[in-house]
Amino acid sequence: MATPITIGAAGGEYMEAVVVTKWHVRRGARVCAGDLLAEVETAKAVTEVESPCDGVLGEICAGEGDEIAVDAPLGFLLADGEDDVAAEVDAPGSTPGPPPAARPAPAADPGARGGGQPGRVVASPLARRRAGKAGLDLRHLAGSGPGGRIKRRDVEAALARGPTGEGGALPLMVLHGFAADATIWSALAAELGRGRRLIRPDLLGHGAAAPAGGGFEDVLAPVLKALDAVEAPRVHLVGHSLGGAVALALAGRRPARVASLTLIAPAGLGAEIDGATIDGICRATRPESLLPWLRRLVSDPQRIGDDYARAAMAGRGEAVRGAQAALADRLFPDGTQAVDLRSALADCALPLRLIWGRDDAILPWRQALAAPGHAALNLLPGVGHMPHVEAPELVARLLRETLAAAEAMGEATLEAEAAQWLTG
Repeated sequence: MATPITIGAAGGEYMEAVVVTKWHVRRGARVCAGDLLAEVETAKAVTEVESPCDGVLGEICAGEGDEIAVDAPLGFLLADGEDDVAAEVDAPGSTPGPPPAARPAPAADPGARGGGQPGRVVASPLARRRAGKAGLDLRHLAGSGPGGRIKRRDVEAALARGPTGEGGALPLMVLHGFAADATIWSALAAELGRGRRLIRPDLLGHGAAAPAGGGFEDVLAPVLKALDAVEAPRVHLVGHSLGGAVALALAGRRPARVASLTLIAPAGLGAEIDGATIDGICRATRPESLLPWLRRLVSDPQRIGDDYARAAMAGRGEAVRGAQAALADRLFPDGTQAVDLRSALADCALPLRLIWGRDDAILPWRQALAAPGHAALNLLPGVGHMPHVEAPELVARLLRETLAAAEAMGEATLEAEAAQWLTG
């Protein structure tokens, strides 16, 4: 019976697909258990795939450059005497058919990064050339090709829709939390679908953003600049943790540019914070020391495995760790929150929703009680500090409700102003 070659630990807890970067053996080659077969690229690192047993490399289901779902086979190993995978994988008595194809991967994360290559996207050469000529950032697109590959038709459709997105939908800017990066929104982006442009900047000192010192204003400044540069009348803002504090500050500085504000376990609403976890994440230099602190972020610690810790650690070089430690010292001195945005929240007149996990061990959900009376508040049972990762379907549904209500409200306001002008 043919043995499938699986990705195994290379696919993290929240990763849906990987890209095959290199095959080290050819079809027909004899290999031993533990031999290096291929390399695959996840959202954060390049990982080696080893042979699960002795055998001969048979059918290859994913070639170099192909994106494949984490639960699909890369290929098959044949035992002595086996000539073709197709004849072996069918059930007894069935008619032999073609070898099982890899299940198409979910749409690729338009902002995916991997192997130290910030901003990598899976796109055809024609799509890249067309987007380059038009000045279109491919990270804002979801592809319609196999495995979410962006095709030229996707670029043309985006250009035809204009800057706001399909059907005039306003763009959505999402801001990640401390020690994360823009890839953390992958699960939520998949749930939201392709009908809206997503803008996913990395905060200063995180991901693709150059490590730098400074405090909250230094983190806020480049995001404020990015908001001002968006070619749309308004933007929906979503922020998690530190990104929530940034989103709230942005809404206070540019209320006319913000259509709605959704805060997911935001920082800045009280002094209390789990400083030990912040310090532990900053100090960790190995996956083993990072793992217990990552598990503090979710309600069920078993959701975070060794593979996820390895992938997270791969993106945390010495410069990034140093920049984040310096930032944490300014934002969370002695295990407290130095930034206080409660007055900004109380004064917020925008369509507003707060989403918080009842099992949040980093920021207590009771800090949400500082919200004004018109705000919607959703407290999620069995969810920790990462609702958009732990419960992406529910968060996406709540977010769609907020966006739809805000845009309907905006249309009604415009109609009322037009009617007043006509009658006045």
